[in-house]
Amino acid sequence: MKKIGLTGGIGSGKSTVAKLLREKGAPVIDADQIAREIVEPGQPALAELAEAFGEDILDADGRLIRPALAAKAFASDEARALLNSITHPRIEARTAELFAKAEAEGHPFAVWDMPLLVDNGHDKKMDFVVVVDVDKETRVERLVKFRGLDEQDARRRIAAQVPDEVRLAAADFVVDNNGNLPELVPQVDKLWEILCDL
Repeated sequence: MKKIGLTGGIGSGKSTVAKLLREKGAPVIDADQIAREIVEPGQPALAELAEAFGEDILDADGRLIRPALAAKAFASDEARALLNSITHPRIEARTAELFAKAEAEGHPFAVWDMPLLVDNGHDKKMDFVVVVDVDKETRVERLVKFRGLDEQDARRRIAAQVPDEVRLAAADFVVDNNGNLPELVPQVDKLWEILCDL
């Protein structure tokens, strides 16, 4: 089974491409969803995070207060490394489990929807890399309009990721999402044909 990495900078519309591929029948492994799952109440990672960063990162129901964790975890490189040491091995284990499940079900390929695919060097482990590309100003505009970020925060988040040219250099296929959905669909149709022929 082929492993397909799907990535794009924040605000690129990567999730829309993932949704279109899922509608065509591709198993899509959502990295963000896995990251949320592993910190649900009752999960070992949540208990370890509370121990490492303090019980005040949990609400009265024992659920993670994400902004409280972020404030502590991103305060220093050491704190971020601690966060990653708790969460990353569990995310990787769950991802491997889902790839194995897709293979056991007989799928010819599975798509890993992973925002930091290139940032973290995971593109090297993929058989095929798809990058959803949108120019920076359009991404800023979309993040403000659709995600409610202020412009400065949107620009800061974009700057925190690898530059577009680095991401594009890792691509086997580029989806140009500067336009609208009717312009996106034929590109995903073409991508689907390529993936089915791999």
